[in-house]
Amino acid sequence: MPDDRGLANMIASERVPSGRPVAIGVAALLSSLVVQNIGAALAKLIFPLVGALGVTAIRIALSALLLAALLRPWRRRVAPALLPALLGYGAMLGLMNLLIYQAFARIPIGIATGIEILGPLAVALTGSRRAVDRLWLAAAVLGLLLLVPIRADSHLDPLGLLLAAGAAACWAFYILFGTRISRALGGDAVAWGMAIAMLLTMPFGLASAGAALFTPTILLIGLAVACLSSALPYSLEMKAMGHLPAPVVGLLLSLYPAAAALAGFVILGERLSAAQWIAIACIIVASAGCAVTAARSGAAAE
Repeated sequence: MPDDRGLANMIASERVPSGRPVAIGVAALLSSLVVQNIGAALAKLIFPLVGALGVTAIRIALSALLLAALLRPWRRRVAPALLPALLGYGAMLGLMNLLIYQAFARIPIGIATGIEILGPLAVALTGSRRAVDRLWLAAAVLGLLLLVPIRADSHLDPLGLLLAAGAAACWAFYILFGTRISRALGGDAVAWGMAIAMLLTMPFGLASAGAALFTPTILLIGLAVACLSSALPYSLEMKAMGHLPAPVVGLLLSLYPAAAALAGFVILGERLSAAQWIAIACIIVASAGCAVTAARSGAAAE
């Protein structure tokens, strides 16, 4: 599940050195996808203990503490003019996590992330007048329609789908707010945003799970989830950005729903129907195609 990853991509994509081994970047980015979705699957395993809200709160809180210790953002002043965008960024980050974990509790994580990735895809397609982008939009719409539980044999929870759609909308606004602050704050934006998200999500977690959030077992598992879902993927993707151009990163990140579906199958035993796999494939094609055409358009503009 995306959190600090999107901003990390924006920050690091601007400094791509030449002559570095592409294989290292690809391996780092694919490893990031794997560990992040393992973290999401492990998080779902402890939903019965403290609930989805509790897991969200403890994961965000521990991620915020890890990032604060790593980046120490308080050493640099934040301009007052940036505060509204920073607050929006952190709020979207927290709300996105609350919604997607609620979706995970109701539908397979592969399907939830397949819907969630439509958020950044919508941002990429908004305002585009290229004819080929209509093809990617059609593929995304087809994938979404295949996931909508209108068939008699569908067992998907409609509320779970709506929650995933809400997370997609939050991801879109997260990107919009993030682009306003990334150049000025760099990696500090991630740490501040996660701290704001912690203030937003912790009351929900406390109301849901209470003192159970702070038992040693939950804290230990929560720390593992925080590392797998935030700290480690962030580091791996920063490494990948040093070896790969931004369009290649976008292409590889389109595999996110497939990686989530595989993690759900291996760790949680979540099985998807053929139609659901086709739907995820359509969304992946839409996201990958959008990344490729955006790269070609940028090259042509240069």
